[in-house]
Amino acid sequence: MMMIPITLLITTLIALALLRLLFTTLIRRWRYSHHHHHYRIPSFDTDSLQSNPLYRRVSTYLSSLPSLDDSDFANLFVSRSPNDLSLRPDPNQPILDSFLGASLSWTHHPSDNPPSFVLTLPKRDLRRRILRPYLHHIHSVSDEIDLKRRDLRLFTALDGRWRSVPFTHPSTIETVAMDPDLKTRVKSDLESFLKSRQYYHRLGRVWKRSYLFHGPSGTGKSSFVAAMVRFLNYDVYDFDLGRNGADLKSLLIGTTPRSLILVEDLDRYLNEHRLPELLNFMDGIVSCCGEERVMVFTVNSRDGIDPAMLRPGRVDSHVYFPMCDFTAFKSLASSYLGVKDHKLYPQVEEVFSAGASLSPAEVGEILIANRGSPSRAIKTVISAGRASARIGGGRRLSDGSVTAVEEVEEAMVCGEGPPALREIKKLYGLLKMRGGSRKEGLPDSGRVSNSGPLENTS
Repeated sequence: MMMIPITLLITTLIALALLRLLFTTLIRRWRYSHHHHHYRIPSFDTDSLQSNPLYRRVSTYLSSLPSLDDSDFANLFVSRSPNDLSLRPDPNQPILDSFLGASLSWTHHPSDNPPSFVLTLPKRDLRRRILRPYLHHIHSVSDEIDLKRRDLRLFTALDGRWRSVPFTHPSTIETVAMDPDLKTRVKSDLESFLKSRQYYHRLGRVWKRSYLFHGPSGTGKSSFVAAMVRFLNYDVYDFDLGRNGADLKSLLIGTTPRSLILVEDLDRYLNEHRLPELLNFMDGIVSCCGEERVMVFTVNSRDGIDPAMLRPGRVDSHVYFPMCDFTAFKSLASSYLGVKDHKLYPQVEEVFSAGASLSPAEVGEILIANRGSPSRAIKTVISAGRASARIGGGRRLSDGSVTAVEEVEEAMVCGEGPPALREIKKLYGLLKMRGGSRKEGLPDSGRVSNSGPLENTS
């Protein structure tokens, strides 16, 4: 009997194992292709040489998937800052996703001509008609990501044309000092608007929202507008009604979707502009050409404004920004000084209960100037509040030892060190000036934020 060489036996066994592996692989591939459908998304159309917008949307969408973090290979990129990291699929590495209970898979093929993404979808899920809803989902998510990533712009009109600069105001919904309940309600109102395109269209209405911010100067109207811009991720168009010859209609047509239209100090220009022009600007047929916009009008007072300008449809919601109270002061002290509570707080509360008339802007300036000493800052606010209460006709404080103005005058002589002395002198002059301006009916000035009840007119 002839013996088979050991090497030949080993070679035969290896060959059989390889054949079995190849056969198994082919069977698996046949089963996979038999049970799955594949869709290729090329980067551009080779016939028309036009780019394929879906390719970019898919790339944006896949970079947001949690499964990309679990991928064996992924490309890491840094955008504008070290904290702005993004992951992108590595070539030929599957990226898993799920939608309406279906398991889907993506692979990127950059070496294809043209580069493409391939979507693999189980054929059993094709019967459920999930492909089109899934593509709509990709569009929605990618649009939201693009909106958050884009750089915001501030537009102003020069010679009848819009010019823009980067919008860098740091104010956010979280940092503004205002009544927490009102902040939540306004934020919820904005969130509801952002999700209401189809609802507005079903009602036959233009997808836009308008607000009237009213309250004394320095109560935070402008700062809250900046916070809204950040929250919405909208560009802002600043309409200056004081510019002579400004064509409001042409400027409004020149705005873009995802923008906030701002008209500040509307009450100052009512006598300088024709009422019909402003009414058409607020809700005329031209304004209806602008979808996905938020309009904000600010006034110091609604008194004397033609009711036709404030009716529902022209102004959807009214938001009142009051002078500072004890609750707003605590919020400001927490933000500016890092102080949650203080032994002087009972005196501060008494001062505001007695009729102190300080705007959040004035309180903020005091806290900034004395941020190195929270006690000194709070004492200065107490002195300023007592002085403003006396000038504004507020009731006498319980201690009753000296008049409010005398207390500030005494602090000017016995202030706690040069910083407090300079600040109290400046504050004393401001309060005296404010007392005179109120007698003459002049408006106050200043900025920072606080707000009162939201009055919804729609």
